[in-house]
Amino acid sequence: MKILLIGGTGTIGSKVAQRLKQGNELIIAGHTSGDVQTDITDPDAIKALFEEVGTVDAVVVTSGSAPVKPLTESNNDDFMEGVKSKMMGQINVALTAMNYLNDGGSVTLTSGILADDPIPQGTILSTVNGAINGFVTGAYGEFLQKGLRINVISPALVEDSAEALGDFFPGHTPAKMDEVVDGYEKSVKTLITGQIVRID
Repeated sequence: MKILLIGGTGTIGSKVAQRLKQGNELIIAGHTSGDVQTDITDPDAIKALFEEVGTVDAVVVTSGSAPVKPLTESNNDDFMEGVKSKMMGQINVALTAMNYLNDGGSVTLTSGILADDPIPQGTILSTVNGAINGFVTGAYGEFLQKGLRINVISPALVEDSAEALGDFFPGHTPAKMDEVVDGYEKSVKTLITGQIVRID
């Protein structure tokens, strides 16, 4: 299976890469690292990435960010930063991938627990994560018409980030990395589609 992993050098992506490189042709795309480079905030750069890589059997995205700050200090630019990166970055990857996936291919995006279980200062991420979930549930039927699948993994705070980010997540139990990676493998290698795979 030929798999394109965008964000494969990050906290989650690097663990997903370790799993998916076993028995597959794995291509890792990063902003400045990896086998190939791209900028998911730029639709033209995404198209250029797929032109370079060619057709694939699966696309996995573990890239994209949004500001964490008090709502009273947040403005349009802060929300648009999250929209442009984590939301539309991933959505534009999915839209472009439709033209480069082999028959039966899949797209796996990443949202997060804040869509359902918010934290103080996390409104922008809650908004963006909810939008990604909504995109997948709204789009999967049209992916299905083309013989393709799309899912989204929604992890809790992951244990590898707990030391650095735990203070932002009071009362949250970190998700085990193996279980998070299991979610991505399930999305890539089974036949599920239109699913929000929550890992908490």
